[in-house]
Amino acid sequence: MKKLVALVAVTFAFAVPLAGCNTMSGAGQDIQKGGQKLENAADKKK
Repeated sequence: MKKLVALVAVTFAFAVPLAGCNTMSGAGQDIQKGGQKLENAADKKK
């Protein structure tokens, strides 16, 4: 039983940061796409 609890704890310890990295990567891509749209809109007004 203790081994199972330890295994679950280790799994969560590795899974949570990895999930956070994917989330931050996705957020960065969204921000980049928004910046490109703003840049394109500015170029059209020149």
